[in-house]
Parts: sequence; structure tokens; C-alpha cells
Amino acid sequence: MSKDDKRVVDFDFFENLTADLSAPAAPGIEAVGSRIRALRQEKGVSLEEVSRLTGFEVAFLSDIEADRAQPQLGAMIRLSKALDSAFGRLVSGGGTKLYSITRRHERRTVSRSTSSGGRKHAYAYKSLAPDVKGRHMEALMVQLTAAAEREVSVHDGEEFVFVLEGTALLEIGSDRFELEPGDSAYYLSTTPHFITAKAGTATILAVLYTQP
Repeated sequence: MSKDDKRVVDFDFFENLTADLSAPAAPGIEAVGSRIRALRQEKGVSLEEVSRLTGFEVAFLSDIEADRAQPQLGAMIRLSKALDSAFGRLVSGGGTKLYSITRRHERRTVSRSTSSGGRKHAYAYKSLAPDVKGRHMEALMVQLTAAAEREVSVHDGEEFVFVLEGTALLEIGSDRFELEPGDSAYYLSTTPHFITAKAGTATILAVLYTQP
């Protein structure tokens, strides 16, 4: 590549992808907390038992079910394991179809997660394939907010992230990376990892594979 070659970023393309990400969830979309509570009650499991299985405080689990706190993806994966349920069912519902075609205006805002204290907004998620039954991958468009707290995540599965807008900071184990639009990363979720916006917000495409 010559010294005159430069990365060209099509900001109109990114705007088309991400402009409505922070819009409120569409009416009728069931909150994550309601899905978790319904599944826990269906299984006949107490909050105390879920606390023992996940390591989360009972008060935090109660806040999640009441939608006073929104769990991050790693927390939802741990909850899905504890409740013996598919990860996708907690994130965006169970789905009923063999395939999914999602138009730009049909993306569903499925969650807005907070920090572990439940007080600071951290991520907003839009599901890109919520209707497929029995899926083991979850494709999400995620808006990251610069984190005041460093919350490392470790859980089963694999992750792929692709930066659409802004700069994302990614830590994998002891390594740290700044990812610009067009950059991507693939890693095993069992490796301690943490991702946030460098400043302000950043938008990424995230594909999570959770082992059945």
C-alpha cells in the first residue's frame, strides 16, 4: 500500500446502520426481566438458588426481574445456564421460525444493560435475528458507552465483534486493543474480556455463539 492510500469510511453507510439504535424499545416487546422471572418461575427455582448458581446477589437478581437493572450479555449467559435455557430466549425471546430476514426498520431494541450496580447505562442492544427457533448464535447491534467501571466478563461460548462507528476499547486477557470502524475481533468468551467505548459512544456488530 502506498503512503497516499488511506482508509475511506462511508459515514452515510454507518448512519444508515446505527441512526435509530438508541430509540426506545418498540411497544409490546417484553422486558428482559420479565422473561427471566417467567422462566425462573416456570422452572420452580428460587432467587436464592439462582444466586447460588450464578454468584449474583439476590438483591441484584431481584432488581433485574423488576427491570430496575438490566444485565449485560455475560450476565445473561450465566443466567441462561443457571435456568437451563437457550441464551436467545432471555435476550430476545424464543423465536418460532426456521430463518429470519430483518429489515433495517424492523430491528428490535431488546435491552439496555447497566453496570453491576444497576445504576449506570452501559450498552443498548438491537437484535438482528430474534425469530429463529432453537438458535445458538445471537446477532446484535450494540451501542457502547464509555464505562466508568471496568467489568470483566468470563462465560462459555465465542464472540465476534465488528466496529461500525466510533472507537471501541477491547481487553482480552492481558492484551488491550483500540478498534476503529472496520476493525474486528474474534475470541473465546472463556478468556476474560471487556469492551467499552473509548470516549462517548461506539457502535459494534456483535455475534455471540453459546454452546447448547
